[in-house]
Amino acid sequence: MKKVIEKAYGKINLSLDVLGRREDGYHEVSMVMQTVDIYDRISLSKTDVEGIRLTSDKKELPLDEKNIVYKAVSLIKEEYRIETGVDVHIEKQLPIAAGMGGGSADAAAALRGMNRLFNLGLNETKLEELGLRLGADVPFLIRGGTALAEGIGERLTELVSFPECAIVIVKPKLGVSTKEVYEAFDSLLEVKHPDIGGLVKELGKSSLCNIVKLLGNVLEEVTVTKHRIIAEIKQLLLENGAVFSMMTGSGPTVFGIFESEKEAKKASLVLRNKNKFEMVEVTQCRYGR
Repeated sequence: MKKVIEKAYGKINLSLDVLGRREDGYHEVSMVMQTVDIYDRISLSKTDVEGIRLTSDKKELPLDEKNIVYKAVSLIKEEYRIETGVDVHIEKQLPIAAGMGGGSADAAAALRGMNRLFNLGLNETKLEELGLRLGADVPFLIRGGTALAEGIGERLTELVSFPECAIVIVKPKLGVSTKEVYEAFDSLLEVKHPDIGGLVKELGKSSLCNIVKLLGNVLEEVTVTKHRIIAEIKQLLLENGAVFSMMTGSGPTVFGIFESEKEAKKASLVLRNKNKFEMVEVTQCRYGR
């Protein structure tokens, strides 16, 4: 095999709670994560030229050791003593610095791709162990589907799938620093925590309209305070038929949940016509990778 292509599916946080800051600087979290059917495409090829060479269709991406895909390929090469050169092309659809795990998804895809390209025979558990060395979201994005993520995000429990629905993803024209959002969160005096335990129990039992009442994101209040456009997007989605709307991750991307694809497409047209958002896409939950 000389070339492989992997799809790097993005994620949304159906619920996100921060339980505290650890001594090592990481935050203890409890999250219900869901992959969605929007993806980057990662192409990996063997080459006669030594080393790792990255290319991308996005000029803003670093194409050196700073890129998490480079780190993923380098990790596999070092761990398994691979001397063959590797060319990697990153074709982006997921927004950058947007709370959808784009970089982590790309790293997960690179690990899976290297496993296939060099016939390493690594199982999912081993890939997740390697992924954790790159970032807390990488193990989940190797697995995909619907999962409870605890610890710093590395302890994963597969969950019953989220109900069938359509999702509109809206990314405003701005980026958000996850580090700054968490620092601002640490200074909050009061936090309304989502009922993640209730959500986990109700998946597979309750209707979509009942389950969305249990969703929540403790970081939303922090990011909305700095970027009011997030609240505006939420309101637009709700006014145009969403049964629920919320920011994902540390933001600034917002998603709206719709009972039908027809309603979702109608709402997406309204938001696209405003010509003020970087991305407006209709998608659905992705079950598994």
